[in-house]
Amino acid sequence: MIILLGLPPLVSEHGAEVDKLILYVHILMGVLFVGWLSYFLYALLRFRRSRNPKASYVGMKSHVSSYIEVAVAVVEGVLLIGFAVPLWAKVADKFPSEQESTVLRVIAEQFSWNARYPGADGVFGKQDFRLVTETNRFGIDMSDPHSKDDFGGDLNDVVVPVNKPVLIHLTSKDVIHSFKVNPLRVTQDAIPGLRIPVHFTPIKEGIYLINCAQLCGNSHANMRGYVRVLSPEKYDEWVKERVKKEASGGAAGGFE
Repeated sequence: MIILLGLPPLVSEHGAEVDKLILYVHILMGVLFVGWLSYFLYALLRFRRSRNPKASYVGMKSHVSSYIEVAVAVVEGVLLIGFAVPLWAKVADKFPSEQESTVLRVIAEQFSWNARYPGADGVFGKQDFRLVTETNRFGIDMSDPHSKDDFGGDLNDVVVPVNKPVLIHLTSKDVIHSFKVNPLRVTQDAIPGLRIPVHFTPIKEGIYLINCAQLCGNSHANMRGYVRVLSPEKYDEWVKERVKKEASGGAAGGFE
C-alpha cells in the first residue's frame, strides 16, 4: 500500500511511523471521497426533476448526516491523538543525547550545503561573524582550543554512519532555506540567526538527495546536496581522511 502512495524508499528509523500516518490519512480521505461522491450521484438520480416535478420544502428529517460527521470527527481525533501527537513528541520533542549521536552542524547558503564536525573532543569551537574573511567564510575562532580539531566535509556532502542517531544543528548564512531528505523523512527550515536541531537514525547505507524545500533565490532549483550513509568502519576512515586534510590546510568551516 505504501508503494501505491508513491512514497520514496524508507531509510530512517522514525520514517515508518510517518508513513503509517500518511497511509491512514489517505485511507480516511479515500473513504470520504467515495462516500460523498456516491451520495452526490445518488442525490442527482433520486431527486431528479422528472421524478420530483414539484419541489419539497420539508427538508431532511433523518440524522444520518450528523452521525456520519460525528464518526468522521472521531476518526480524525484518533489519528491526531493516537498517531500524530505521539509521533510529534517522539521526533520533535525528544532528542537523542549528544554522547550517543553523531553530532554535526549543517550551514545552508545560496546555493549550497556545508557540514561541520566537532572532532575528537566532541565540542565545536566558537564562531563569530566578525571573523568572516575570504579564507574563513564562516567565522571560525581559531584561538578557541576546541576549534583546533573541528573539520568540515566537502561542499554539498553530509556524511554520517548507519544505525546511529544523527543530531544536526541546522542554520543558514543568508536567507531561509529548508533541509529536506525524502528517504529519511526529514524536513526542517534553516533560518539565519537560529540553530535548529533535527535528528534521525539512518538504517540503510546509501546516498540520498538533499533538496532545498524553501524558495531561496534564482538558483534555488540547483541547491542540491547529498547525505552519504556509510558503515561505521567506512565512516571512521572518512573522518581520519578529513582530519588529515583539515590539518594540511583545508578550508575553515561553518558560521551559524
